[in-house]
Amino acid sequence: MSGLGLPRIPHQSRRELVVQIVREAITSGRLKPGDRLVEGDLATELGTSRAPVREALRQLEQEGLVASYPYRGTEVLGVSQDELEQVLVPIRVTLERFAFARALDRLTAEDLQQLQVLVDEMETAVRDGAPERLAEADIRFHELVIDRSGQRHCLQVWKTIQPRVRAYFRRDAPAHDDPMGVAKQHQELLDVIKAGDEAAVLDAVERHIHIHLAPRAPDAG
Repeated sequence: MSGLGLPRIPHQSRRELVVQIVREAITSGRLKPGDRLVEGDLATELGTSRAPVREALRQLEQEGLVASYPYRGTEVLGVSQDELEQVLVPIRVTLERFAFARALDRLTAEDLQQLQVLVDEMETAVRDGAPERLAEADIRFHELVIDRSGQRHCLQVWKTIQPRVRAYFRRDAPAHDDPMGVAKQHQELLDVIKAGDEAAVLDAVERHIHIHLAPRAPDAG
């Protein structure tokens, strides 16, 4: 594996920067499901030693973005439509319905303003043709509400699945007939949150998450 176009990193940078670079390459699709990740090749391309690369690959394995196999090394994992439908979406529906309901009375005016800023950032990202910024704003929107729920176990579960959620956000971005629809969907969800009706919020959250179940060709994973 060579010539992936990954940026070299300064000598003082460690595991976290390697994680960020490789994670971005995976979620953006530059690294494909099944691609092998060789410590020595990555270390050379990134301009670092093998130690932070080895640590980074362990973290990415914990995040579910890569897998290590005996005699095969480390490979990139994809997010299949089956996993999306049977695992990630059901977990998100249960988690976010619970957390959003408990966040309603905890969200401050400043929190609501920050959510609006994130929706505006989604619109800007679409206009700029920046799917990575769109996915980041999407993730931060949901994470902010989950955090404000005060349910620490919910936040822990969210952070466990968040890298793979981010991966399918990025995976599906090019397939949207109307990319601006992502921002519109979040604006609609935010408007329901502002209205403060718990039943309406629960219904809106479930419909919002299921939007990602539009049919598409099966993916390797």
